[in-house]
Amino acid sequence: MKASLAKEVNRIAGLIFLAALAALAVGHTWPLLVGLGGYIIWSTRQLFALYSWLVRDDHTEPPDSIGLWGEFYTRLEHLFQKERRAQENLQGIIHRAQQSVNALDDVVILIDQHGYLEYWNHAAERAMGFNASQDLGQPLTNLIRHPRFTGYLSKGDFQDPLEIPSPVNDNRILQFRVTEFGIGEQLLIARDVTRLHHLEQMRKDFVANVSHELKTPLTVLKGYLETLLDTLPEEQARLRRALMQMDNQSNRMEALVADLLLLARLEGTEADSVRQAVPVHGMLNRMKENALAIGSDKDHQIELDVPLDARLIANPAELESAFGNLITNAVKYTPANGTIRIRWWQDSCGAHFSVTDNGIGIDPAHIPRLTERFYRPDNSRVTETGGTGLGLAIVKHVMIRHDGRLEIVSELSKGSTFTCHFPAERLVSKPTAVAG
Repeated sequence: MKASLAKEVNRIAGLIFLAALAALAVGHTWPLLVGLGGYIIWSTRQLFALYSWLVRDDHTEPPDSIGLWGEFYTRLEHLFQKERRAQENLQGIIHRAQQSVNALDDVVILIDQHGYLEYWNHAAERAMGFNASQDLGQPLTNLIRHPRFTGYLSKGDFQDPLEIPSPVNDNRILQFRVTEFGIGEQLLIARDVTRLHHLEQMRKDFVANVSHELKTPLTVLKGYLETLLDTLPEEQARLRRALMQMDNQSNRMEALVADLLLLARLEGTEADSVRQAVPVHGMLNRMKENALAIGSDKDHQIELDVPLDARLIANPAELESAFGNLITNAVKYTPANGTIRIRWWQDSCGAHFSVTDNGIGIDPAHIPRLTERFYRPDNSRVTETGGTGLGLAIVKHVMIRHDGRLEIVSELSKGSTFTCHFPAERLVSKPTAVAG
């Protein structure tokens, strides 16, 4: 390029020199003006030719020229060829990406920062009924009108997936996951979980039906055991011990059946079937007295730190079940002369209930699985306390139904703290106490 520029400068200098000689020879400046004007006209024609070439869609076959203009055309043509190759490569990548996404059985949907549809794959057309000629650029919530889906997007918390029926087939269950990227853009992936949903429903029905069917024989068995214990002569000590053990195990089985039925109801019914302002202080004060009675032989010190006006919008029966399980567990796993603290406080984040003990504690490695059904970090502890292994699972489901979460902090030999966090929407009034 530098050599061409030098040649062009020499060409201009030579033209000016010859025009100047001609002007001296004729004694007039018109040869110089003609020479310079001719060069300007030629350069202007080259400029128009360049413009005409640039506005064309096809940038092949550049105009013929010499000197610096010819070099300029050649370099521009190389740049355009390089750009065309890059575009072809990019288009090939996009085409392969679209082919691979369209080959997926899972639904893939791309929406912009305003919630408008930008792209979807073939699976979305089958599962959602999307039509490219009508739905492209439409708000997604206009096409998927399920209230839970609309609330899921507006809430913006995509940590957990959402399961709803397909817009075109109520018998088909889709599980949605949302990934945010760019500036407010979202990628939605949905998979068909109908089979898993049916299997889960079968499991729930089985547990509920079996638990319900066990109630009658257990009731009969317990009735006969109580009768035998009441009528058995005191001198038959060995038989009495056997009957008492049978009675204890039947009580444990009855508690297990009751917990299974409660779990089945929590899983199988819609949340918030009963909503009212629950006076928390009275409920927890009553639970404290029950806990003292249950652990009367351990001489626990139970502290209650709950504001008198504490109230929560909740299902009172479910709330009592969750709180009761946490307090009962603290009594069971706290040794004699231990301390249990029951607290309630409210702040800008919502309401919080915690049960803290200085009992045997739990290895932190077990904490992620504590709310699973029948999970037991230490089988011997459950055997000794007579637990069903379902208490924390019940607490977790109650919290889910109340839009809250359960937090567990524990350390071996140092005790545990179980905290229930409720959202601010569940508060009856403004915060009355702040966590200290």
